This record gives sequence, structure tokens and C-alpha cells, in this order.
Amino acid sequence: MTKTEFEHGTAGGMRIHVLPTRRFKTFAISLYAGSPLAEDTVTTTALTPFVLRRGTVSYPETRAFRERLEQLYGAGFGFDIYKRGDYQIVHFRMDTINDSFVNSPESLLSSSFAFLGEAFTEPVLENGAFRKEYVQTERDTVRKKLESIVNDKIRYAAERCIEVMCKDEPYRLHPLGERKDLEGITPDGLYQAYRKWLDESVLDLYVVGDTTLDEVKKLVEEHFKLDRTQTKDYKPSVTRAAARDTQTVIEQLDINQGKLNMGLRSTITYGDDEYAAALLYNGILGGYPHSKLFVNVREKASLAYYASSRYDGLKGIATIQSGIEVQNFDKAVDIIRKQLDDMAQGAITDIEMSQTKAMIRNVIKEMQDSAFEMIAYDFNRQLSGKERTPDELLDQVDRMSADDVKQAASAFSLDTIYFLKGQKEE
Repeated sequence: MTKTEFEHGTAGGMRIHVLPTRRFKTFAISLYAGSPLAEDTVTTTALTPFVLRRGTVSYPETRAFRERLEQLYGAGFGFDIYKRGDYQIVHFRMDTINDSFVNSPESLLSSSFAFLGEAFTEPVLENGAFRKEYVQTERDTVRKKLESIVNDKIRYAAERCIEVMCKDEPYRLHPLGERKDLEGITPDGLYQAYRKWLDESVLDLYVVGDTTLDEVKKLVEEHFKLDRTQTKDYKPSVTRAAARDTQTVIEQLDINQGKLNMGLRSTITYGDDEYAAALLYNGILGGYPHSKLFVNVREKASLAYYASSRYDGLKGIATIQSGIEVQNFDKAVDIIRKQLDDMAQGAITDIEMSQTKAMIRNVIKEMQDSAFEMIAYDFNRQLSGKERTPDELLDQVDRMSADDVKQAASAFSLDTIYFLKGQKEE
């Protein structure tokens, strides 16, 4: 098998993870900056990368910034903001062609590091703060993104279900922050928050490509102007909340189709040995087109336009999403509850087991074809503190029996039923 193990080290106050390989024609570079989800920092942290992508000391105008990427043979540069467990993660990505495939006068890996390091640590400033024009424009960008969630009722219902379920936990917060806080963010306030974020966040830098750990360490020390002497770690922040009586929350908006979402809490998380069984549990429940929710709620009973489930192993929460006619609320809740009860009773067929194992196997195998997917998988190790190679996970999934999945089912309890319905249907 090709080398799939990352080499790990530290440099410049961040953790470095390198997978030396010639399998890909590009260098895949990922920089993760993680900080605890918190009411007072979530919005400034979300706004920061939008402002950082506007300009740096060397490329102060956004156009010059983009032109520099073109000069690097069309290197890709982008970022995402999401939550993993109770952490808010800002993830920068660069994708640069390997020098051996082009006639480049400069080392493209070195140039990419110079670009990323500057974008991250040397933004363009105005009177010792972020450029006012950039902050104003990007505040509007984030506001529009948050507003678009309200307009996408499927996403809105999923977010509201989590907010209701985790109302006393950081996990209720959206990784893009809160609209109400945007207006009060000033260029100076944002710059101070950024400096604190640079100092305090957990930093992980990944490279997959034809390079070495030593080369990457040198590039980090040369191009990242960080004032940090030591690395920081994630503290696995699992609140294994005890099951309570299921709460039901019904809200109204101007919509045509009802959105029924449910939240389940689990005592199983990514770091546990039962994780493979929990993956199978979610897959059989609602992760795939052959799943119980899809077959029984959508196909057989014709109650839902869509019905599926998701499992966040870093938080220990599973969610069920479905779209139904309002008058079918009670029927749909009953039939979904029946699927949960069936699984807890061990009503799991051999074909459900084999199909779900095959689907999970495909996902894990396909991951090996993408440098960024391999990076994302290893990053789970940093977040959870759990060492588990893709091959080990495959092996664990293969060994699971229906009885193991039944055991896992007993670790999931229905916490919240959230229903979003139209205002006209009374």
C-alpha cells in the first residue's frame, strides 16, 4: 500500500503534519486554526478569514492578491469555517502544482508558503488596524451568508434543532457567528481579536506531496511570523449529557412544507472503541439510500420528501432530517420512533449490515484518492486525541456484528423533536 501515515513535528508554535508522497501532481496544504466556540469570539473569528483574504502587506489590493495566485500557475486558495465538537475551526487550503510538472523559476512550495504565511500573519493594515473598507464589505458578506440560512428552510430547521437541543452549550452557536454582533465590529476591535486568535488558537499545518518534514519545518519558520513559543492542543470537550425526557418544540414560518428534525444524544464519540458500531448505526438508520428512514418513512409510508440522519462523532450527537406535510406530523414522529426502537431491539438484517459496511468501506477507500480527504481524516486524530488509521477503522467496521450495532443503538437517546411548519395551517 502507498504511504498513508503522516509524519508529525512542530515548528514556529504550530504542529506540522507531512505525508511525503509522489502520488499527486500537486502539493495540498491545509492550515487549521481552532478555538473554543464562545459567544464573545464566535463572530469576530468568523469574520477574520474574510478580511484576511482581501490583502496582505505585499499584495494590499485584492486584485494583486488574486494575481499572485495566478502567477503561481493558478494555485488554489480558499477557506472554510465550521465547528467540530465544541471548537470553531477556520481552515485555509492551498493547492499548488508540483514544480516538476512546470518550468518554474521558483520553488512553488516555497512560494506557496510565502503566500499563505503572509495571508495568515501579515494582513494589510491602516493606522495599525484592519482596512476599514475591507471590514465593512466583509461584514456584509458574512451577514448575507447568515441570512441565506434563514432562506434555506432545510438548513434553517437543522440549525434550529441544534440550537434548541444545545441551548446551554457552546455547540448551539453557528460557526459563522451571530448577525446581531456584526454591526458593532470595528477595524480596530477586529484586529485586536485577530491578534489574540493568532496567539491562542490551536494551529495544525498539513502538507501532502513530494516534500519532507524537515523542508516544511524550515518553510514554516521562514514564512510564518508568529509570536509563539509552544504548540497548543485540543481538549476533547465531550459533554456526555445524561438523557432527559424528549422535548418537542414547534415553530412557524412562512413555508409550504413542514420540516421535522430530531436530535439524539449519544455516549459514543470518535475516541471510543464503539465508534465503528456508531457509524454503522447511523448508516443503517439514515445515512444511505437503503437506510431504514429512507425505506420506511419515505418509500413505504410515503410520509416524507426526504429523510436521513447524520452523526457528529466529535460531539456525540446524531440528527434526523425530514420534510413532511404538516398533517402527517404525528404519523411521521411515530414511524421514526419505531425505527429507533427497532434498532435498539436489534431488528437489523444481514443485508442492512452488508450494504452499510460496503458504503462505509467505499467512503474510506475513496478518501485515499484525495489528499485533502486524507488530511481531514488525520485532523480528526488531532481533535480527538485518538490514533486510528483508515485501515484500522475499516477493519473495525468489518468485524462488527448486528449485536454490536444493537449495543450502540442503546447508547443513543432521543433528546429533541423540532418541527417547523407554515403559518397558514391551523
